[in-house]
Amino acid sequence: MAAADSFMYCMPGTNALVTFEGAVRTMAIHELSALLWRERELLDVLTFKLEEEQLLLTSGKSRWLPHGTKEVEQVLGHLSQASLARTIEAAVVAEVWGLPTNASLAELAAAAPEGAWSEVLTAHLAALTRQTALIKELRDSNEQYLRTAVRSTQESLADLRPAAGTYDAHGKTGESAGSRIFDKQF
Repeated sequence: MAAADSFMYCMPGTNALVTFEGAVRTMAIHELSALLWRERELLDVLTFKLEEEQLLLTSGKSRWLPHGTKEVEQVLGHLSQASLARTIEAAVVAEVWGLPTNASLAELAAAAPEGAWSEVLTAHLAALTRQTALIKELRDSNEQYLRTAVRSTQESLADLRPAAGTYDAHGKTGESAGSRIFDKQF
């Protein structure tokens, strides 16, 4: 009998004896669930920051965009670290449960030995899927707002500078009349 197999202790508040392997299994899945909660919280913060960025874009407060973008990048950095920690812990859980270490969250949920953990992991997966879809929508929408703002700025700048290669009778560059909006009543 290996030393790890002989290690047993009584769970606090219960009369149940737990082996070392059982303790590792229990700790690993609890840690994975905590990391999934952390990742979901960070995705909520990212959603909030992208919505803030969208409000800046739609209100024309572009001077604050660098700050908003910096905050989004900071959340993405934290999210990357949380994702790495979750991936490592998921590999531990997968190994304990006899799955390949690169098993997906859906595979872990399907292979969960205890009924409650299957439901918890499935709920995490559903929430993460919804959150990432919402984030993708916000990102795409913000990108469209940015493209529109850039195009508008370029058009405004084109109206301000003289037409290249156009000279008047005195050899000077002609001013572009640009677009004008006027009321035909006058």
